[in-house]
Amino acid sequence: MSTPALAPVVRRVVRSDQPRWAELFADYRDFYGLGTDSAAVARTWEWVVGEQHGLIGLVAVSAESTSELLGLANLRAFARPSTGTIGLYLDDLFADPSARRRGVGAALLDAAADLAAQRGATVVRWITDGGNVTARALYDQHAAATPWITYDMPPAGR
Repeated sequence: MSTPALAPVVRRVVRSDQPRWAELFADYRDFYGLGTDSAAVARTWEWVVGEQHGLIGLVAVSAESTSELLGLANLRAFARPSTGTIGLYLDDLFADPSARRRGVGAALLDAAADLAAQRGATVVRWITDGGNVTARALYDQHAAATPWITYDMPPAGR
């Protein structure tokens, strides 16, 4: 009988995570059809590791080796004027395909909820592709889908 794998551990991102984090983030971008853009990956890494623009980087690591990155989550605080409160926005969540179904996504979502509680936030909010049924099955276990529809408008002149 095999021993079940230990649940992943979630911690804040550190500079030494950069090579593996960049691989995971590039895979995340590829998953969403954003193409290869090493400059965007490098810029986002600097934002996350430097906590610029309010970004908070979390990584899920193997319980056996805290340097083995299995997934990532990038969050940031946002004002909620309608309620006079602060929320956390989950910009990115990604688990290495080889680590899926091992609790990586759930651990990252739980850590996001814990972080929201620590910071006095009233919600953790995110969007996902409607066709991403695998992720949505996980999300439905942790949150309620909203009826809101998202729009993107380009800046003037573009």
